[in-house]
Amino acid sequence: MSSLPTKPTAETPAGANHRFIIVIPVADRPRHIQACLDSLRKLLLRYPYAGEIAVLIADDSADAAHIATNRAIAARYSAANLNVIHFGPDEQFALIQPLWETLSNVVGNTPRKNSANFGHKGQGAMRNIAYLKVAALLKDMPGENVLIWSLDSDQEFCVKVTTPEGDKDVYGVDFFNSLDAIFSRTDALVLTGKVVGDPPVSPAVMTGNFLADVIGFLQQMTATAPASACSHHRADTRHTGDAAYHDMADLFGFQTAAEAYRFRCPLTGQHTASDCFAHFAARLNSFFYGEHPTRVSYYENAELFSTVQAARTVYAGNYVFRPEALKYFIPFANLRLRMSGPTLGRMMRTELGTRFVSANLPMLHKRTLASGGQAEFRPGIETQTECIDMSGEFERQFYGDVMLFSIERLNESRRPASTDFSEILDNVRSAMLEKYNTRQQLILDRLSELETLLHAPAAWWDHAAVHADAFENFASFVANIRHNFGENTAGHTRINAAGNWQKWRADLLAAIECYPADRAAWEAVLCAH
Repeated sequence: MSSLPTKPTAETPAGANHRFIIVIPVADRPRHIQACLDSLRKLLLRYPYAGEIAVLIADDSADAAHIATNRAIAARYSAANLNVIHFGPDEQFALIQPLWETLSNVVGNTPRKNSANFGHKGQGAMRNIAYLKVAALLKDMPGENVLIWSLDSDQEFCVKVTTPEGDKDVYGVDFFNSLDAIFSRTDALVLTGKVVGDPPVSPAVMTGNFLADVIGFLQQMTATAPASACSHHRADTRHTGDAAYHDMADLFGFQTAAEAYRFRCPLTGQHTASDCFAHFAARLNSFFYGEHPTRVSYYENAELFSTVQAARTVYAGNYVFRPEALKYFIPFANLRLRMSGPTLGRMMRTELGTRFVSANLPMLHKRTLASGGQAEFRPGIETQTECIDMSGEFERQFYGDVMLFSIERLNESRRPASTDFSEILDNVRSAMLEKYNTRQQLILDRLSELETLLHAPAAWWDHAAVHADAFENFASFVANIRHNFGENTAGHTRINAAGNWQKWRADLLAAIECYPADRAAWEAVLCAH
């Protein structure tokens, strides 16, 4: 805490000092938003908060039925004394239609004549549009202390912990009173939390590590009798919050894990190695929707203020800020890039210093539904008859990385606005392309090793009808990995193609060059509203 600018009074007065406006973009995920709001209700029963809380559901759904369901969910919770506002397509369109010309890079650059088919603008554009709505709501709260909390719809107000009896999701963090205390006792302008549970990154950058873990699982099973008692209930004690799930963790200053992580079986009661094998196999393809069954992140309890420290990245699905920070919109939203949160974080760190902080206030992240193991909706992931294709997300991830590390280099060099940014983009793209291509070969090598284990003559799972479904799940997983990471696959072909790079290069360059003007236009709109 000593490095943070604190107010003269260090003690938080009794009661609540802030109202909260929670912003939750949602795109065709009614079951996720239902679970999110239900968890909020449970949290407030466990940890009552004296201040007022409003929830703004920023609906980016394309399915009219889902929009209607989300609206009904909002009405149901509002009737139960939780103030939930449904911000639907009609109202969104009316709000931003006059702003297309000046804010196209911020709210999306595809004008429509009306609000029909107004969904799937992307999380960045939808968040920015929601912030305009928040600015309008703030006009009715003059002189009040308000905090805006940006969340994702696939998160819940609880945390995952590991116990000798297995993993548990618990309501163990008093989020609202903790945030109220931090913003009361410090001059922090923006605070970012993290997530526990499923990793906050794309499967496009976790595949190498996951293959290593799957290989380790099969090696353990090879030496195990199928009818023996399951031995996969020991928790992996290594810390997974340091990007251990990321194939290129070194890019973010972390060490890449040298060894595979062990799967922790969640089955209860008496069961065998064969049962565990079948369960693990059934979860394999959930990886493509964002699960990582072997590298789950857990909450680690600590005294709250000891964890408050200067930050460098934003978890767009879990950050809180004062109204003054509304000037920081999600950058380059029209490009629909991944890594927009970390990119925003680099910008905030440069401008805010220690007024941009992080704290140990993670939320539970659940990429997939309990039933079926798929996400309700995930942009860039196409579930086809024969395979799961994630080339769209893969491409957005690659160019999101290029943008992130280009911005980082620009901020480090503190180059003036008149700088020619093309050289930086070219250099960063070349470095990232080498990493991605090297990793592709690693993935293919590990995939070959996995196939060898899977089809080993002595493998018990390949010789019994009882294991046929599990073996088929493994075979499907292998086929999906090869479809997405094999030679001449769509994602790698796109990022290696010179013509594709020229298009992206022009778009990235234009976005960077226009950013100062976009900020000025955004701030002018905020002042006008």
